[in-house]
Amino acid sequence: MKGRPLRATAAGVCLHTAPSPPAAESREGGSLPVGHELSEGVCALAGPLRLHFGGQLEKVEIAYRLVGAAGAPVVAVLGGISSGRNVFGVRSSESGWWEEVVGPGKALDTDRFRVLGFDWLGGSHRTTGPAPGAGFPSISAYDQAQCLVALLAHLGIARLRGCAGASYGGMVSLALAEHHPELAGHIVVVSAAHRTHPMSTAWRSVQRAIVRYALGHGEGARGLVLARALAMATYRSAREFDERFTGPPELTADGFVFPVEQYLISRGASYAAHYRPEAFVCLSESIDLHRVEPERITAPVTLVGVEEDQLVPLSDMRELRDRLAGTCRLVEISSIYGHDFFLKEQAVLRDVFAQSLE
Repeated sequence: MKGRPLRATAAGVCLHTAPSPPAAESREGGSLPVGHELSEGVCALAGPLRLHFGGQLEKVEIAYRLVGAAGAPVVAVLGGISSGRNVFGVRSSESGWWEEVVGPGKALDTDRFRVLGFDWLGGSHRTTGPAPGAGFPSISAYDQAQCLVALLAHLGIARLRGCAGASYGGMVSLALAEHHPELAGHIVVVSAAHRTHPMSTAWRSVQRAIVRYALGHGEGARGLVLARALAMATYRSAREFDERFTGPPELTADGFVFPVEQYLISRGASYAAHYRPEAFVCLSESIDLHRVEPERITAPVTLVGVEEDQLVPLSDMRELRDRLAGTCRLVEISSIYGHDFFLKEQAVLRDVFAQSLE
């Protein structure tokens, strides 16, 4: 896709983008739904990106994907630190990180909206991030929001119908609404608040210490396995673990191995196979640096909080609701999946998106 004249932004403007493949190639045997259009590429900022916590990145490239019904309103869809531009699969060979919720006829219906996703700055995908064994500056949710602003300018999108963010993506959505209310539309925030709870920071700081120690000993991938395993124990609820992992341990040559232990380590290994430890450290820290000023957010907001969420207490989401300057609705639910609710239960989200974005 050719770039078009752009307005300047605080993040700079997009200088160029890699072209999208022709429509026939994008469909790969008709997997792109009828009536949908796909635009994807890599956008390079024309100048340095000045960072919220100081310093700047001289060269920034942002990988994105915009897909949905031709000419439909645009919703930015943002997830956890390991998510990216592939929100749902549009080719037969791929699947997206929010496959259960986003797509034709689903809770966030791409027959009615176009969905814009991008790879996080500082992450492990195509957008600029830390190289193996190299350092990277501290990244704020405000910096991610600036990347989104640059993409909107590049794509000629004057305003979003909404910005749907879950977990880290909810933090970025709030940052966008605070600094760019003219672009934000209706903000839907799932399992994120105006600040990071100190208990959540306690868990994540230990995870980062594990990875940094492992990197220092040339075992970064192994450290990431353990850090992710620990993280998984915080994403779900105690009730779910009690129902799933009550079986007896298995005796091995190295001692007893518990069912829940097998699950956590296997999930950590799967994650470490495709994610860089340096990127995990960068974006995990970005979560804990998160702070926004609710009193400056005037855009309409819908919040979704989960009673069993260990990382984002309902008390924080209620405080955010009460402090927001604009209109706000808080939907409180109970889910056995805890913080990972947004990946599993589309029925609640179907109602939320219908009321917030239609």
